[in-house]
Amino acid sequence: MTSISVPVEGTPPARRSGSSGRKRVERRGWLFVGPFLAVFALVFLAPIVYAVWLSLFREQAFFGGTTFVGLDNYVTALGDDKFWSAFGRVLLFLVVQVPIMLLLALVAALAIDSARLHAAGLFRIVIFLPYAVPAVVATLMWGFIYGDTFGLAADLNDLFGRSVVRPLSDDWILASIGNIVTWEFVGYNMLILYSALKVVPRDLYEAAAIDGAGAFRTIVSIKLPAIRGALVIATIFSIIGSFQLFNEPNVLRTLVPNVITTSFTPNIYAYNLSFGGQQYDYAAAVAIIMGVITAVIAYVVQLRGARKDS
Repeated sequence: MTSISVPVEGTPPARRSGSSGRKRVERRGWLFVGPFLAVFALVFLAPIVYAVWLSLFREQAFFGGTTFVGLDNYVTALGDDKFWSAFGRVLLFLVVQVPIMLLLALVAALAIDSARLHAAGLFRIVIFLPYAVPAVVATLMWGFIYGDTFGLAADLNDLFGRSVVRPLSDDWILASIGNIVTWEFVGYNMLILYSALKVVPRDLYEAAAIDGAGAFRTIVSIKLPAIRGALVIATIFSIIGSFQLFNEPNVLRTLVPNVITTSFTPNIYAYNLSFGGQQYDYAAAVAIIMGVITAVIAYVVQLRGARKDS
């Protein structure tokens, strides 16, 4: 006698309800993510796409209108001496200023974390406070200090009877800007490194003390390896900020227009091309090239940091 299998009732509806439940969850997820994606596309992707589109055209000087030129603006920018001079200037600024700033931030973070510093909370606030000052205000304040005919530099020169201190001269202007940027962002980087130090397990310190490790050995063997990821992040942020250098030299330019030219940094160059020379298409090409260079260098630093962590 053959048996006939009868399908169990309710199985297909259960499968359908499971799939419909997943679809509802996905729809809810898109409802949460949707506003962010819309804002991201509007304020980030759309300007980049428009800048790329703009860089492919060139405005005709005599006949008016714009003409599609393809990659000609990029070729012109890559052969532009002013662009490469500005790029070399910010690269030198990066190589010198970023290590000094990160070293000062690291020393401050280690000092606060050591628990041997009196009034560590006040010390932390004092170092971080300059970051709360807007860049324009900070530059104006340092500009009055740097002035050759007024401020502290002028008073020192009057005291010695000669031009001993000239922070806004051609030889010292980059160092003066580096001093302003360091003063502004040491506290920010200190906070990143100090936050990383606070999550290091205290058991490691106790084990190191039992083994007879001193303060210097503890820093080298425990603290620095533990905050390597935070150091990489601070370095990437500093690299991006160096290539975006604009506010400080642009504000100081009113004091020394002959020293800080319209092509002092790539961002100032692109700004003056766009709003001063009405060369929006060429300025877009310069900005995109700098964006690509910055992204590549930051990505290389991130990869090297990830390899050391692995």
